[in-house]
Amino acid sequence: MINTVQSEKLVSTAWLEESLDDPFIRIVEVSDMRDPRVYFEAHIPGAVYWPWQKSLWHPTDREFVSPTDFAKLMERSGIKHDTTIILYSNFAQFSTYAFWICSMRGHYNAKILNGGRGLWVNEDRRMIQEIPEIKPTKYPVRAIDETSRIGRKEVLAGLNNPDRVLLDLRTVEEFIGERVSPKIAIFKVDSGAYRKGHIPGAQHLFWEEFFNENGTYKPLKELQDAFDKRGATSDKEIITSCRLSHRASMGWFVAKHLLGYRRVKAYDGSWTEWGNIVGYPIVNESLEKGPKTKS
Repeated sequence: MINTVQSEKLVSTAWLEESLDDPFIRIVEVSDMRDPRVYFEAHIPGAVYWPWQKSLWHPTDREFVSPTDFAKLMERSGIKHDTTIILYSNFAQFSTYAFWICSMRGHYNAKILNGGRGLWVNEDRRMIQEIPEIKPTKYPVRAIDETSRIGRKEVLAGLNNPDRVLLDLRTVEEFIGERVSPKIAIFKVDSGAYRKGHIPGAQHLFWEEFFNENGTYKPLKELQDAFDKRGATSDKEIITSCRLSHRASMGWFVAKHLLGYRRVKAYDGSWTEWGNIVGYPIVNESLEKGPKTKS
């Protein structure tokens, strides 16, 4: 049996299967960038569908969904203030990304399906194609809470702060400056920023270190060890980043909600912003390790 962390912010596949008819929960499948229409092929019974970008971003600005539009999303999804949202996706970062944004828009009553869609399917649990008929609700706009978010100016100002630890959740190739985007089929062109590398002082913590082979989160001690090795201890301010902040949200979720660290923020601009800003410093280790020229 694979060991996993226990948390009030995680639910098991067995628990969810037993709770499918619970009127006080709403299951939400968050789309991913690799296969955004997989929901329509089959999904967990009762689950509604959130295309991640359309649902969670402002339609024109590089900004998160507005409080008003978030409330409308909740109403269309049949969610009230006291509804418990159960989030899942093909890839863990889209669940934590939605969880992060829900918290910033004032809906703290959210949980993540441990193991996600992959574990549910591998355990041969029930899937359907039928799209649920949702009765719209009333969801008054709540006050925003962006204490878990940090901007580029604050990151820049704290580069030499010994009380802060920057964690970069990307692949090794992205971190050392060989690539801008992960080496996966969806990225036909390696793009997203004009410069490659990482923020000065950042520590590399590849997000896959958080998970067991079946996609569930590792036990608490192993998660804590992963942070400790990078100096990201509970007494430090921890800033997570990646390319577009999806993977950064995983680091934020683990540190904040599984480990219980108090001072954790995700840099939502991440490398697609930092790697394009005039005058902002970077480190590109691939250039430093390049071939030496003859004198």
